Amino acid sequence: MATTVLVVEDEKEIRELLRRYMERAVYAVVTTASGAEAIRLLGDGSVDLAVLDLDLPDVDGEEVLREAHAPGGIPVVVLTARSAVEDRIHGLRLGADDYVTKPFSPTEVGLRV
Repeated sequence: MATTVLVVEDEKEIRELLRRYMERAVYAVVTTASGAEAIRLLGDGSVDLAVLDLDLPDVDGEEVLREAHAPGGIPVVVLTARSAVEDRIHGLRLGADDYVTKPFSPTEVGLRV
């Protein structure tokens, strides 16, 4: 059974680029632009790892990150435009397992996953 990666990204082009790249790397991929939908997917236990944008239109990505790291949670690679040192430190302190800033290399994100 393949590892399932949840890609949470509100920009459709980025979301689709990551989906295609992860599928080529033989991951099963679930995508959403919604923080609320991401929280629902995290709650049903159907994903093994998340690639998470922090700037979402409906729910702050930090809330999604906290949900992902609730007991029994999953690893999270944050992928965001928030690139200041303070932002990266804050994200890692919130529980991000890795932190990648935009613009990014899909190859790098894939390796981090």
